[in-house]
Amino acid sequence: MSIDGKTPATAAPSGDHLGTFIGGSWLERESSFDSVDPATGEAFGQISASEVADVDRAVAAARAAARDWARTSPSERGAILGRWAGLVFQNQDRLAALEARDVGKPLSGGLLNVQIAGSILQFTAGAADKLTGATLPTRSPDYFGFTRREPHGVCAIVLPWNVPAVLGAANLAPALAAGNTVVLKPSEVAPLVIHALVELGEEAGLPPGVLNVLTGVGAELGATLVGHPGVDHISFVGSVATGRLVMQAAAQNLTPLKVELGGKSPNLVFADADLDVAVPAIVRSITENAGQNCNAGSRLLVHADVADDVRSRVVAAMAEVRIGAWHEDLDMGPLVNAVQHARVSGLVSSALGDGVELLLGGGRPSGHADGSFLAPTVLSVTDRTAPIVGQEIFGPVLTVETFTDDADALALANGTDFGLLACIWTGDVSRALRMAGEIGAGQVSVNQFSDAGVIGMPFNMAKQSGFSSGNGYRGMYEFTREKAVAVKLLG
Repeated sequence: MSIDGKTPATAAPSGDHLGTFIGGSWLERESSFDSVDPATGEAFGQISASEVADVDRAVAAARAAARDWARTSPSERGAILGRWAGLVFQNQDRLAALEARDVGKPLSGGLLNVQIAGSILQFTAGAADKLTGATLPTRSPDYFGFTRREPHGVCAIVLPWNVPAVLGAANLAPALAAGNTVVLKPSEVAPLVIHALVELGEEAGLPPGVLNVLTGVGAELGATLVGHPGVDHISFVGSVATGRLVMQAAAQNLTPLKVELGGKSPNLVFADADLDVAVPAIVRSITENAGQNCNAGSRLLVHADVADDVRSRVVAAMAEVRIGAWHEDLDMGPLVNAVQHARVSGLVSSALGDGVELLLGGGRPSGHADGSFLAPTVLSVTDRTAPIVGQEIFGPVLTVETFTDDADALALANGTDFGLLACIWTGDVSRALRMAGEIGAGQVSVNQFSDAGVIGMPFNMAKQSGFSSGNGYRGMYEFTREKAVAVKLLG
């Protein structure tokens, strides 16, 4: 069901798309690759693949459009984004089906992601003409000083496959609102909703060349884009390993960048937590999108006094998670492809042994011999040095550890290289605020998972989760540079 209580359309979307959009036109290419349904492993369409030579063409088109777009009134840029948001909401059922089938998530999950994407466009549309600089004090009335925010120019945006609509909007909206032009490379694993969003952006009034798209298989296309000397800014979302490579490429041209990488987010459950509220949210945090979210609640840290109760509740709830293909619209779908399935399954099987016990799942769920399905999995961990405690699994795999007091909880929470999101479950506001100040994460939620109910909250990160104030009230700052101007008044 959708969040407004209406059931969206379930017509199977086509996987036939052109993947190259340059200078306002979708272009045919000789080679192509399959769109694959993760629930069956079968192809349901083909996508025309961009060529490496298209990088030069796309950057040139973005460069040609950059000056006029930067000089366009920010109010007009905001109006275009507002129309784009309206089109997203009008077409939300079709967009939801595209994302759900391509990624494998339940249809309602695709719908929620599309609605979030529309809300991001809507929020940024209203903020487009409110990006301001500062006036500065001077030593005498004969001087005037101020700053102004200016677009970088041509932005390269490289996205992963897990939540393409949300991540597309979260990067495109502030980049375009701030006056940049964009060359976007979505993941070839699940690009369909991105292509549809770009078509709606064109319909909303984006001028030719302002937004360009390259979709291709293999690392060479992305590497060529982020290493291109004509790119003025890079935004990358993906793995830590690939993020390091992107940073190396950016260093060659001294290109500024923002990177959003992995996560290993903990849910800290204290003895005074409301378990009736906490447990369902914890289960959703690791089964939503089959755990394929950078901020997935993959670590459960529980006070020893309630550990047995919480563990049994979580295992029982995860055992009831309903699994099926996108159009069945149950609780959880498959992993995105066979490669991801093999990777996650391998991490689970190799972790079992002294200090790591399998409580639930670990293999294929009953009745799902085909596709990339993996049962919700719970691992009880007593060895705090076990590698799986710190690895980003990117699947529906939850590790459970216990702590004895606040200091021990803090040590566990900060015991990985990642620092994206931490969730605190407690009835003690003072404890929550103290912990929020000490946890090494870009975001902290108290008695909820993530930032539900907060408008304009930035998607911040720390440590090896990256460095960014992605989205939210400071979203456009990531895509601008500050220029300082000092004037001596004559006469």
